[in-house]
Amino acid sequence: MEKKNFRTITITDIVTLADLNRGTFYKHYQTKEELLNELIDDVLEDLIKAYKEPYLHTDKFIVSELTTSSIKIFEHVVSYSNFYTIIINSNVLPGFQNRICDLLKELTKRDLVAVNNTNTNVNIELFSSYTAYALFGLIIEWVKGGFKYTANHMAEQLIEILSFNSHNVIINTSNQPIKQNSIPINGD
Repeated sequence: MEKKNFRTITITDIVTLADLNRGTFYKHYQTKEELLNELIDDVLEDLIKAYKEPYLHTDKFIVSELTTSSIKIFEHVVSYSNFYTIIINSNVLPGFQNRICDLLKELTKRDLVAVNNTNTNVNIELFSSYTAYALFGLIIEWVKGGFKYTANHMAEQLIEILSFNSHNVIINTSNQPIKQNSIPINGD
């Protein structure tokens, strides 16, 4: 799918690239769509595992105690970098980006909705959606930037973003320059 549109890829193309014969292909799959769906299922299964890793082996997950070594979602993206590059930079799988965000949203709603949420005015649906799209937005920017940063750097940035206190943000609405030290944002 890096070189050809999925619709134009033939079974012959697949078996030639994989160095298999057609019989082996048809023993496991009836169509190329079945193969693609299995690949997608594998990626999504690994995405779920990577997303859950920071809280999988704990009874109490405290976001402020999150460490870069516990964040595995960016390592997952690196493992499937060709796949993510294709789905983000082309329209080869229409709607797939929304499918990923829906999955992240459901994981957030089901697993991470704050038990000790002191702000009961926050709508859980909107919070889950915000969280999912923000995380996938980071992934999109990273992929579109050609994986300019390491997975560890992305994990560090995620922790910084999660701990960022937006109550201290000042938005300059004039044309006058604002002092840089007003908001400590790391530009790398």
